Amino acid sequence: MNAHSGEIDTFLSIDNLTVEYPLGGGKRVYAVTNFTAHVKRGETLGLVGESGCGKSSAARAVMQLPRPTGGKVTLDGQELTGLRGKALQAARRRFQMIFQDPIASLNPRQTIRDIVAAPLEIAGIGTREEQTRRVAEMLDLVGINSEQALERRPHEFSGGQCQRISIARALILEPDLLVCDEAVSALDVSVQAQVLNLLEKLKTELGLTMLFISHDLAVVKHVSDRVAVMYLGKLCELADAETIYRHPVHPYTRTLLSAVPEPDPDADRAVMELIPGELPSPVNPPSGCRFRTRCPYATELCAREVPQEREIAKGHIVACHHPLIN
Repeated sequence: MNAHSGEIDTFLSIDNLTVEYPLGGGKRVYAVTNFTAHVKRGETLGLVGESGCGKSSAARAVMQLPRPTGGKVTLDGQELTGLRGKALQAARRRFQMIFQDPIASLNPRQTIRDIVAAPLEIAGIGTREEQTRRVAEMLDLVGINSEQALERRPHEFSGGQCQRISIARALILEPDLLVCDEAVSALDVSVQAQVLNLLEKLKTELGLTMLFISHDLAVVKHVSDRVAVMYLGKLCELADAETIYRHPVHPYTRTLLSAVPEPDPDADRAVMELIPGELPSPVNPPSGCRFRTRCPYATELCAREVPQEREIAKGHIVACHHPLIN
Protein backbone atom coordinates (compact mmCIF):
# COMPACT_ATOMS: atom_id res chain seq x y z
CA MET A 1 0.00 0.00 0.00
CA ASN A 2 1.26 3.47 -0.85
CA ALA A 3 2.09 5.30 2.37
CA HIS A 4 0.85 8.52 0.77
CA SER A 5 -2.46 7.09 -0.43
CA GLY A 6 -4.39 8.56 2.49
CA GLU A 7 -3.86 12.12 1.25
CA ILE A 8 -7.06 13.98 0.34
CA ASP A 9 -7.72 17.31 -1.34
CA THR A 10 -4.30 17.14 -2.98
CA PHE A 11 -3.35 20.22 -5.01
CA LEU A 12 0.26 19.32 -5.88
CA SER A 13 1.14 15.66 -6.36
CA ILE A 14 4.76 14.59 -6.71
CA ASP A 15 4.85 10.88 -7.49
CA ASN A 16 8.03 8.80 -7.73
CA LEU A 17 10.00 11.82 -8.91
CA THR A 18 13.41 10.85 -10.25
CA VAL A 19 16.15 13.22 -11.38
CA GLU A 20 19.40 11.93 -12.91
CA TYR A 21 22.18 13.85 -14.61
CA PRO A 22 24.41 12.07 -17.17
CA LEU A 23 28.18 12.11 -16.74
CA GLY A 24 30.94 10.97 -19.02
CA GLY A 25 31.80 7.30 -19.24
CA GLY A 26 28.23 6.11 -18.81
CA LYS A 27 28.00 7.32 -15.21
CA ARG A 28 25.03 9.20 -13.78
CA VAL A 29 24.34 11.48 -10.83
CA TYR A 30 21.35 10.11 -8.91
CA ALA A 31 20.10 13.44 -7.58
CA VAL A 32 16.54 12.41 -6.66
CA THR A 33 15.15 8.88 -6.54
CA ASN A 34 11.45 7.97 -6.32
CA PHE A 35 10.51 11.02 -4.25
CA THR A 36 6.79 11.22 -3.42
CA ALA A 37 4.91 13.98 -1.60
CA HIS A 38 1.42 15.44 -1.78
CA VAL A 39 0.60 19.04 -0.90
CA LYS A 40 -2.87 20.33 -0.09
CA ARG A 41 -4.20 23.63 -1.42
CA GLY A 42 -3.07 26.54 0.77
CA GLU A 43 -0.44 24.41 2.54
CA THR A 44 3.31 24.97 2.86
CA LEU A 45 5.50 21.88 2.57
CA GLY A 46 9.05 22.38 3.81
CA LEU A 47 11.78 20.31 2.16
CA VAL A 48 14.97 20.01 4.20
CA GLY A 49 18.29 18.20 4.20
CA GLU A 50 22.04 18.68 3.90
CA SER A 51 23.59 20.46 0.94
CA GLY A 52 23.69 17.94 -1.90
CA CYS A 53 20.66 15.96 -0.72
CA GLY A 54 18.68 16.73 -3.90
CA LYS A 55 16.10 19.17 -2.56
CA SER A 56 16.87 21.89 -5.13
CA SER A 57 16.90 19.31 -7.93
CA ALA A 58 13.47 18.16 -6.76
CA ALA A 59 12.20 21.76 -6.72
CA ARG A 60 13.45 22.46 -10.24
CA ALA A 61 11.95 19.19 -11.47
CA VAL A 62 8.58 20.26 -10.10
CA MET A 63 9.00 23.44 -12.15
CA GLN A 64 10.03 21.33 -15.20
CA LEU A 65 13.42 23.09 -15.15
CA PRO A 66 14.67 20.67 -16.39
CA ARG A 67 12.05 17.99 -16.91
CA PRO A 68 12.48 15.07 -14.45
CA THR A 69 13.99 11.78 -15.59
CA GLY A 70 11.00 9.85 -14.24
CA GLY A 71 7.84 10.15 -12.20
CA LYS A 72 4.93 12.56 -12.41
CA VAL A 73 4.13 16.06 -11.19
CA THR A 74 0.44 16.96 -11.14
CA LEU A 75 -0.90 20.42 -10.28
CA ASP A 76 -4.61 20.68 -9.57
CA GLY A 77 -5.34 17.64 -11.73
CA GLN A 78 -3.10 18.69 -14.64
CA GLU A 79 -0.04 16.53 -15.22
CA LEU A 80 2.87 18.89 -15.90
CA THR A 81 5.40 16.26 -16.99
CA GLY A 82 3.34 15.49 -20.10
CA LEU A 83 3.10 19.08 -21.31
CA ARG A 84 5.17 20.52 -24.14
CA GLY A 85 5.63 23.86 -25.89
CA LYS A 86 2.83 26.40 -25.57
CA ALA A 87 0.79 24.11 -23.31
CA LEU A 88 3.61 24.08 -20.75
CA GLN A 89 4.14 27.83 -21.14
CA ALA A 90 0.46 28.44 -20.43
CA ALA A 91 0.53 26.14 -17.40
CA ARG A 92 3.58 27.93 -15.98
CA ARG A 93 1.40 30.92 -15.20
CA ARG A 94 0.09 28.83 -12.29
CA PHE A 95 3.46 28.02 -10.70
CA GLN A 96 6.42 30.32 -10.17
CA MET A 97 9.79 30.11 -8.44
CA ILE A 98 11.89 32.31 -6.14
CA PHE A 99 15.59 31.52 -6.54
CA GLN A 100 18.34 31.35 -3.93
CA ASP A 101 20.50 34.28 -5.03
CA PRO A 102 18.27 37.36 -5.26
CA ILE A 103 20.84 39.50 -7.05
CA ALA A 104 22.03 36.91 -9.59
CA SER A 105 18.42 36.09 -10.51
CA LEU A 106 17.80 39.69 -11.69
CA ASN A 107 19.16 40.93 -15.03
CA PRO A 108 21.61 43.74 -14.14
CA ARG A 109 21.03 45.48 -17.48
CA GLN A 110 17.28 45.81 -17.09
CA THR A 111 15.24 48.24 -15.03
CA ILE A 112 13.10 46.91 -12.20
CA ARG A 113 10.04 47.76 -14.27
CA ASP A 114 11.18 45.51 -17.12
CA ILE A 115 12.33 42.71 -14.80
CA VAL A 116 9.02 42.45 -12.94
CA ALA A 117 6.96 42.93 -16.11
CA ALA A 118 8.79 40.17 -18.03
CA PRO A 119 6.29 37.40 -17.12
CA LEU A 120 3.42 39.58 -18.36
CA GLU A 121 5.22 40.24 -21.65
CA ILE A 122 5.98 36.55 -22.17
CA ALA A 123 2.34 35.67 -21.46
CA GLY A 124 1.13 38.49 -23.72
CA ILE A 125 -0.91 40.16 -20.99
CA GLY A 126 -1.79 43.87 -21.17
CA THR A 127 -0.41 46.95 -22.85
CA ARG A 128 2.82 48.54 -21.65
CA GLU A 129 0.85 51.04 -19.58
CA GLU A 130 -1.26 48.28 -18.01
CA GLN A 131 1.84 46.25 -17.29
CA THR A 132 3.53 49.22 -15.62
CA ARG A 133 0.50 49.76 -13.38
CA ARG A 134 0.52 46.07 -12.43
CA VAL A 135 4.27 46.18 -11.71
CA ALA A 136 3.78 49.21 -9.44
CA GLU A 137 1.01 47.40 -7.56
CA MET A 138 3.18 44.32 -7.01
CA LEU A 139 6.21 46.33 -5.86
CA ASP A 140 4.08 48.21 -3.36
CA LEU A 141 2.59 44.91 -2.18
CA VAL A 142 6.04 43.52 -1.30
CA GLY A 143 7.20 46.70 0.41
CA ILE A 144 9.17 48.39 -2.40
CA ASN A 145 8.35 52.01 -3.20
CA SER A 146 7.31 51.74 -6.85
CA GLU A 147 7.72 55.46 -7.57
CA GLN A 148 11.40 55.25 -6.68
CA ALA A 149 12.11 51.75 -8.00
CA LEU A 150 10.64 51.43 -11.50
CA GLU A 151 13.52 52.98 -13.47
CA ARG A 152 16.36 51.83 -11.22
CA ARG A 153 18.50 48.71 -11.68
CA PRO A 154 19.23 45.75 -9.35
CA HIS A 155 22.68 46.96 -8.22
CA GLU A 156 21.00 49.95 -6.60
CA PHE A 157 19.18 47.73 -4.11
CA SER A 158 20.20 45.62 -1.13
CA GLY A 159 19.97 41.82 -1.12
CA GLY A 160 16.75 41.91 0.88
CA GLN A 161 15.20 44.44 -1.48
CA CYS A 162 16.26 42.35 -4.50
CA GLN A 163 14.55 39.33 -2.99
CA ARG A 164 11.36 41.36 -2.52
CA ILE A 165 11.61 42.34 -6.18
CA SER A 166 12.04 38.66 -7.09
CA ILE A 167 8.91 37.85 -5.08
CA ALA A 168 7.00 40.59 -6.93
CA ARG A 169 8.09 39.10 -10.26
CA ALA A 170 7.05 35.61 -9.15
CA LEU A 171 3.61 36.78 -8.03
CA ILE A 172 2.72 39.12 -10.90
CA LEU A 173 0.96 36.34 -12.85
CA GLU A 174 -1.08 35.46 -9.73
CA PRO A 175 0.19 31.86 -9.48
CA ASP A 176 -1.37 29.18 -7.31
CA LEU A 177 1.94 27.51 -6.40
CA LEU A 178 5.09 29.29 -5.25
CA VAL A 179 8.34 27.29 -5.09
CA CYS A 180 10.95 28.92 -2.82
CA ASP A 181 14.42 27.45 -3.38
CA GLU A 182 16.59 28.59 -0.43
CA ALA A 183 14.83 31.94 -0.77
CA VAL A 184 16.37 33.49 2.36
CA SER A 185 19.69 31.66 2.77
CA ALA A 186 21.71 34.45 1.11
CA LEU A 187 20.23 37.15 3.37
CA ASP A 188 21.21 38.52 6.78
CA VAL A 189 19.25 37.07 9.71
CA SER A 190 17.25 40.27 10.31
CA VAL A 191 16.38 40.50 6.62
CA GLN A 192 15.49 36.79 6.57
CA ALA A 193 12.81 37.43 9.18
CA GLN A 194 11.36 40.28 7.13
CA VAL A 195 11.17 38.19 3.96
CA LEU A 196 9.71 35.18 5.80
CA ASN A 197 7.03 37.35 7.41
CA LEU A 198 6.28 38.83 3.99
CA LEU A 199 5.87 35.36 2.45
CA GLU A 200 3.53 34.33 5.27
CA LYS A 201 1.48 37.50 4.78
CA LEU A 202 1.24 37.00 1.02
CA LYS A 203 0.39 33.33 1.41
CA THR A 204 -2.61 34.25 3.55
CA GLU A 205 -3.74 37.20 1.42
CA LEU A 206 -3.32 35.48 -1.95
CA GLY A 207 -4.20 31.90 -0.98
CA LEU A 208 -0.86 30.52 -2.13
CA THR A 209 0.34 26.93 -1.90
CA MET A 210 4.09 26.80 -1.21
CA LEU A 211 6.98 24.39 -1.54
CA PHE A 212 9.73 25.81 0.68
CA ILE A 213 13.25 24.39 0.28
CA SER A 214 15.94 25.08 2.89
CA HIS A 215 18.79 23.50 4.81
CA ASP A 216 17.88 25.67 7.84
CA LEU A 217 15.48 23.70 10.03
CA ALA A 218 14.66 26.70 12.20
CA VAL A 219 13.50 28.64 9.14
CA VAL A 220 11.47 25.69 7.85
CA LYS A 221 9.74 25.29 11.21
CA HIS A 222 8.67 28.94 11.07
CA VAL A 223 6.91 28.72 7.70
CA SER A 224 5.88 25.09 7.11
CA ASP A 225 2.69 23.17 7.81
CA ARG A 226 4.40 19.87 7.02
CA VAL A 227 8.06 18.94 6.58
CA ALA A 228 9.75 16.38 4.32
CA VAL A 229 13.33 15.35 5.17
CA MET A 230 15.63 14.17 2.35
CA TYR A 231 18.97 12.40 2.40
CA LEU A 232 20.99 11.70 -0.75
CA GLY A 233 17.97 11.99 -3.03
CA LYS A 234 15.57 9.87 -0.98
CA LEU A 235 12.73 10.76 1.35
CA CYS A 236 13.50 9.85 4.97
CA GLU A 237 10.55 11.22 6.89
CA LEU A 238 7.44 13.33 6.31
CA ALA A 239 4.97 14.64 8.87
CA ASP A 240 3.40 17.84 10.13
CA ALA A 241 5.95 20.32 11.45
CA GLU A 242 5.00 19.86 15.10
CA THR A 243 5.48 16.08 14.90
CA ILE A 244 8.77 16.30 13.02
CA TYR A 245 10.28 18.70 15.55
CA ARG A 246 8.91 17.03 18.69
CA HIS A 247 8.90 13.34 17.76
CA PRO A 248 11.32 12.57 14.89
CA VAL A 249 11.68 8.84 14.30
CA HIS A 250 14.24 8.61 11.51
CA PRO A 251 17.85 8.62 12.84
CA TYR A 252 18.84 11.23 10.25
CA THR A 253 16.00 13.58 11.19
CA ARG A 254 16.83 13.25 14.88
CA THR A 255 20.49 14.04 14.20
CA LEU A 256 19.63 17.10 12.11
CA LEU A 257 17.35 18.46 14.82
CA SER A 258 19.98 17.97 17.53
CA ALA A 259 22.18 20.45 15.67
CA VAL A 260 19.57 23.27 15.65
CA PRO A 261 20.73 26.03 18.07
CA GLU A 262 18.49 26.73 21.06
CA PRO A 263 17.91 30.51 21.35
CA ASP A 264 16.98 30.31 25.04
CA PRO A 265 20.16 30.73 27.18
CA ASP A 266 18.39 29.20 30.20
CA ALA A 267 17.27 26.07 28.37
CA ASP A 268 18.96 22.74 29.02
CA ARG A 269 21.56 22.05 26.37
CA ALA A 270 20.78 18.91 24.44
CA VAL A 271 23.65 16.67 23.44
CA MET A 272 24.41 17.17 19.75
CA GLU A 273 24.38 13.91 17.81
CA LEU A 274 27.15 14.08 15.24
CA ILE A 275 26.85 12.14 11.98
CA PRO A 276 30.05 10.17 11.37
CA GLY A 277 31.72 10.00 7.98
CA GLU A 278 31.14 11.95 4.79
CA LEU A 279 28.06 12.25 2.61
CA PRO A 280 28.36 9.44 0.00
CA SER A 281 28.63 10.36 -3.66
CA PRO A 282 25.31 10.57 -5.55
CA VAL A 283 27.16 8.96 -8.45
CA ASN A 284 27.55 5.75 -6.46
CA PRO A 285 25.00 5.77 -3.61
CA PRO A 286 25.07 2.99 -1.00
CA SER A 287 22.93 -0.11 -1.48
CA GLY A 288 19.79 -0.51 0.58
CA CYS A 289 19.26 2.45 2.87
CA ARG A 290 21.35 5.37 1.67
CA PHE A 291 21.89 6.62 5.22
CA ARG A 292 23.21 3.29 6.50
CA THR A 293 26.91 4.16 6.05
CA ARG A 294 26.53 6.90 8.68
CA CYS A 295 23.74 5.44 10.83
CA PRO A 296 24.55 4.01 14.30
CA TYR A 297 21.53 1.68 14.08
CA ALA A 298 22.37 0.12 10.69
CA THR A 299 22.23 -3.66 10.29
CA GLU A 300 22.73 -6.11 7.45
CA LEU A 301 19.07 -5.60 6.53
CA CYS A 302 19.78 -1.91 5.88
CA ALA A 303 22.51 -2.82 3.38
CA ARG A 304 20.42 -5.49 1.70
CA GLU A 305 17.00 -3.87 1.29
CA VAL A 306 15.77 -0.38 0.46
CA PRO A 307 13.46 0.72 3.31
CA GLN A 308 9.91 1.28 2.09
CA GLU A 309 7.93 4.33 3.08
CA ARG A 310 5.31 3.45 5.67
CA GLU A 311 2.83 5.36 7.74
CA ILE A 312 3.54 4.84 11.46
CA ALA A 313 0.86 7.30 12.57
CA LYS A 314 -1.75 9.35 10.73
CA GLY A 315 0.16 11.52 8.27
CA HIS A 316 3.56 10.50 9.66
CA ILE A 317 5.60 8.66 7.01
CA VAL A 318 9.07 7.21 7.51
CA ALA A 319 11.44 5.17 5.34
CA CYS A 320 13.56 3.26 7.87
CA HIS A 321 14.07 -0.36 8.90
CA HIS A 322 14.68 0.68 12.52
CA PRO A 323 12.61 3.82 13.29
CA LEU A 324 13.22 5.33 16.73
CA ILE A 325 9.72 4.85 18.08
CA ASN A 326 9.58 5.34 21.85
